[in-house]
Order: sequence, then C-alpha cells, then structure tokens
Amino acid sequence: MSDVLELVDVSVVREGRALVDQVSWSVKEGERWVILGPNGAGKTTLLNLASSYLFPTKGTATILGGTLGKPGTDVFELRPRIGVAGIAMADKLPKRQTVLQTVLTAAYGMTATWQEEYEDIDEQRARAFLDRLGMTDYLERRFGTLSEGERKRTLIARALMTDPELLLLDEPAAGLDLGGREDLVRRLGRLARDPLAPSMVMVTHHVEEIAPGFTHVLMIRQGKVVTAGPIDLELTSRNLSLCFGLPLVVERNDHDRWTAQGLPLR
Repeated sequence: MSDVLELVDVSVVREGRALVDQVSWSVKEGERWVILGPNGAGKTTLLNLASSYLFPTKGTATILGGTLGKPGTDVFELRPRIGVAGIAMADKLPKRQTVLQTVLTAAYGMTATWQEEYEDIDEQRARAFLDRLGMTDYLERRFGTLSEGERKRTLIARALMTDPELLLLDEPAAGLDLGGREDLVRRLGRLARDPLAPSMVMVTHHVEEIAPGFTHVLMIRQGKVVTAGPIDLELTSRNLSLCFGLPLVVERNDHDRWTAQGLPLR
C-alpha cells in the first residue's frame, strides 16, 4: 500500500512556539486513523497540514504524492482530492442554502450556488450520500436551521461528494447529545468498514467517539507524538495516561467500542 499522507520531522512554529514538534507520521491507503489528545495538543494543526491549508515550518509533508512547497505541487489541484468536514467548513457555508444545495456545491469546489448547472448524476450522488448519513428527510431544509448533529452529517456527506482519496473529520461528534453521538458513530462505523471508502483521519478528544472499523491511532501531547500505530496495540491505558497527563483506564467492549475513565482519588 502506498502512502496517502506522510509527515517527516514536521514542525509548525508560530510566534516562537511549536504547535507540532518534529512529527513523523504516515497514513497508507485504506487505513482509518483517529488522532487523540488534550486541548492544545496539536491535533487540528495536523489536520490542517493534511488538508494542505497549512505548510510546515520545518520537515516535509507529502499528501497524495505531492510535497507541500515543492515545485510541481499545486495545492489547488490537490485540495479537491481531500474531503474535509469540520467547524471551519460549517462557518463558510451559507445558512440559507438547502441541505441538498450545500452538498451539491462541493461538486464544483464551491461553498455557495452561483450560476453553475448540475447534471442529474451530481444530484443523484448528493442524494445518495445524504441518504447514507440519514439526511433524506432534510433535503429542502435550510442549513442554518439544522441541529448540530444534522449539520455534522450534512458536512460529512458534502466532504464525500468529490470522491476524495483522503477524508478528514475534525471532531465530528463535538457538541452532540448522547443520541446524536451514537447515531453518528454508527454511521461512521459503516463508512469506516466500507472497503471502497477513502482513507480516513478523525480528530477527537474522546475514545467513546471512535467508531468500529477505525484501524490506527495517533496520540499527541504538547505538539509531540506519544505513540502511533495499530489501534489494537497502541490504545492502552498506559499510552492514554501519558497522552492526557493523568491515570486513565481504557477498555474495549464486545461491540468494538472503547471507554475510558480516570482512577479514583485516594
């Protein structure tokens, strides 16, 4: 399998502070990664690097065969091959647009409808992705009227619209209630287990949000990698405790879901 994403000794420095520090990490075709870490650890910075919207201060970042900052790598050709769903994208989308329009505009790499004409196949694909995310009953609803969970599912459908080779999910379950989280995790699990789905990277703070089908984990703390590798081997109580800076116990249940809790104070 070839590398979809490869970071080699990457640092991102802003105002003298390293947001990520000498990070080396690779994602291969078909892998589904989760990035875990506390607030300010560098998770979103890694995702911004992976989406080509942020360049490293030091080191090399290669995405889908193109090395950022290297002659011959055109990020405007690279970005349509990367699907991104997160809060930053939600803020760019017109609130008055319908759910269907919100997903359709991704086919042209736009955030709002203008004078473009969509083919029947575009609308069929948009409807299919929305159906997959449980949004068929909301096609004509305005994006700005959706609940947080409905908005998150619409964003994922939109990110899939361009048939990306790499799908990046920035805290897709943040702000959801228990029911909304479990519904989203169930749908992400279906996507993660689909052999035709793109390689995936999801950022989260919570192991409970990891869907079945995710294969690898990267843990980061204060800009440095704590551990990275197969989730079965690396998502341990010891590693999670090092990552979050307090004693934690992580367990996996019979349904391939994870839970974590702190040890009681004495």
